[in-house]
Amino acid sequence: MSSTRRTSPHTLILPITGMGCAACVTRVEDALKPLPGVDTVSVNLATEKASVTTSTSPDVAALVQAIRKSGYDVAFDTLTLAVSGMSCAACSSRVQNLLERTPGVLEASVNLATGQARVRIPAGALSAADLARRITEAGYESRVHEAGPDREDRERVARKQELSRLRRALILAAVLTLPVLVLDMGGHFFPAFHHMVHGTLGTQTVYLLFFLLATGVQFGPGLRFYRKGAPALVRGAPDMNSLVMLGTSAAYGYSVVATFLPGVLPAGSVHVYYEASTVIITLVLLGRYLEARAKGATSEAIRKLMGLRPRTARVWRDGDWAEVDVDQVQPDDRVQVRPGERIPVDGVVEEGRSWVDESMITGEPVPVDKQIGAALVGGTINGQGALTLKAQRVGSDTVLAQIIRMVESAQAARLPIQNLVDQVTRYFVPAVMGIALVTFLVWFFFGPAPALTLALVNAVAVLIIACPCAMGLATPTSIMVGTGKGAEMGVLFRGGDALQSLRDVQVVALDKTGTLTQGRPELTGVSVLGEWDEAEVLTLAAALEARSEHPLAQAVVRGARERGLTLPEVEHFDSLSGRGLQGRVKGREMVIGSPRFLAESNIDIAGTEASVAHLAGQGVTPVLVALGGRPAALLGISDPLKPSAVAAVARLKSLGLKVVMVTGDDERTARAVARDLGIDEVVAQVLPEGKVEAVQRLRASGMKVAFVGDGINDAPALAAADVGLAIGSGTDVAMESASVVLMSDDLRHVAHAIALSRATIRNIQQNLFWAFAYNATLLPVAAGVLYPFFGLLLSPMFAAAAMSLSSVSVLSNALRLKRFRPAA
Repeated sequence: MSSTRRTSPHTLILPITGMGCAACVTRVEDALKPLPGVDTVSVNLATEKASVTTSTSPDVAALVQAIRKSGYDVAFDTLTLAVSGMSCAACSSRVQNLLERTPGVLEASVNLATGQARVRIPAGALSAADLARRITEAGYESRVHEAGPDREDRERVARKQELSRLRRALILAAVLTLPVLVLDMGGHFFPAFHHMVHGTLGTQTVYLLFFLLATGVQFGPGLRFYRKGAPALVRGAPDMNSLVMLGTSAAYGYSVVATFLPGVLPAGSVHVYYEASTVIITLVLLGRYLEARAKGATSEAIRKLMGLRPRTARVWRDGDWAEVDVDQVQPDDRVQVRPGERIPVDGVVEEGRSWVDESMITGEPVPVDKQIGAALVGGTINGQGALTLKAQRVGSDTVLAQIIRMVESAQAARLPIQNLVDQVTRYFVPAVMGIALVTFLVWFFFGPAPALTLALVNAVAVLIIACPCAMGLATPTSIMVGTGKGAEMGVLFRGGDALQSLRDVQVVALDKTGTLTQGRPELTGVSVLGEWDEAEVLTLAAALEARSEHPLAQAVVRGARERGLTLPEVEHFDSLSGRGLQGRVKGREMVIGSPRFLAESNIDIAGTEASVAHLAGQGVTPVLVALGGRPAALLGISDPLKPSAVAAVARLKSLGLKVVMVTGDDERTARAVARDLGIDEVVAQVLPEGKVEAVQRLRASGMKVAFVGDGINDAPALAAADVGLAIGSGTDVAMESASVVLMSDDLRHVAHAIALSRATIRNIQQNLFWAFAYNATLLPVAAGVLYPFFGLLLSPMFAAAAMSLSSVSVLSNALRLKRFRPAA
């Protein structure tokens, strides 16, 4: 069982049960795509999830019905909520209508007498806390009454149950198959053994023993193939189960006829193939058991993330601290966190002080000092101090929940490279059945004696050797492991397409302030021009700059306050975005900004060029202050480079990428910073919209461009690039403009993201090559094309072994990505 998650207002990720191969994927997609309002559908075989995006609120009932009609099902949860404040039937009806209109809810019932609401949803689509909050916002009081088993526990139990079922079926099949295999194949290798067995027991007795054992396998462990394969065949949508069912039934059925009605078969063709049918089922079950174990390993990243979420919280309720389920925490609740505990929800410190380990969010190993007013992130670990926090974001609104949704969304996404696979698998199983039929007819009419026997053996081999599973798993398993590995590294892909697009990037354009630099500029010097007093000029300048949120303006304000200056009131203020400030302070007209801005404001800046050039040459940003239309002071503001910036640029260049710095700074300042970083190309003195133009110019040259910014003021440039990478703050992960979110401000993560993208796409290509090569090579061999030249035929048993091995090899190759280590 997988989970469902609402990843955007009109996107549902539904957990599909019953899928077995790539053909199942296309059946589910074909069932969902024609539904009204459905925009896109992406079904992932590895996660067993369908991501459905709709233009309106999703009709869950219609989606579920379509999936069921295609022969599959959806896993469900039932949540129970306690609702108070309902006084009449109109109230209960209102609450029920509210719940039924909630996207993701299949059905809801509200009982006025018991004060309870029961809601049925696709597994994990909504949390009980989200539904309770929705009811509370409608004017009633609601809390989680019964949240049901934790999603992580539910998935772990479901995986264990499936593995347990497969293990029992495999053991039973192996125990029943072993005597058949030993007695039959032993006779082939040792003729004396054959004569002894048949001479002692008699051939008919041996055949009856084989029949009993093979029947136990065929309709015991093998019954699962009939239960899924037969309905699929009747619907005209055969899958891998259908192929196994047909192949083993043909071998078993032929053997039954040879055992009980040998006279109806042509002379010389009376043979039994019980060992083929039993060994095929056993090997296919072995492959599925190994596949299920490997698929469990691919989703390890999601399980680790969900494991970071505490299960309980200490909340102030009714005058005392009470231990409650974390789903029952509401916004504005007071929550107590003791030393060593995980912080249960996002909030802000109200009491106490401690050091908090936020490495699970930022990747930074050094704990962060948290005092009153500091933001806390759910899932992070409290140090030795005790904290009391005010809950702000709970349930699906927490940062951790956003991260999980983002990873799930990326894992459920479809890469462009998947389209070819979809086209092949759509017709693959019917084509294999056609090839098997042609193989049977050719061998029957044109093959050597015993023609019927050879025709049957080769047709069964064709049915069994085909493996759409390998093709279906090739892409999603690598995406799952790759995006999961990225999450562990603090690199979050918003979608699978970003994973592929990043691989093709040739140019990385980096914003300067807050990206390459620490984003906290400091006032490094004040040079008075003329007869002005330094303290007076700085006081007036800081007063005007205090009205601006620009980082350079805040640096001037901090510098003035550090000098103990008191800032006067501003009489008039005007900000020209990306240029500078104008205003009046204590009756004096002021202009503050870059030399270019002052020149454009008709202020004579002659005589300041040498000082401006000197500062710019040192990588310091020059800011001129004019009073009464004349230059009064030159301020030097420096924004230190991030410690990781030089190494990050070097790593990007070692990957063969062109690195460009884009900034609104003075050309000389920008080039001085670029020189320190080892960046060759600079685009300077650009306004916010100029960054978009710079990205478009780079793209116009035919190169794929990635833009790296802080995700806020760089949003247009992030959206304009082929791939936008937002440097996260550790708490703000919902940066809609970016394709990739880097949770840490360590710039080396940009190179890590690109290297991981390349490794993942390379892994997918390897998987697809072997999956297609396997089928392209072995299908003709199974049909017998080597027989006329070398006298070689492929036994159905070896075909089954090869088929099982192909899926396991694809999964094993994908799991190699877990060992990915970015270069230092």
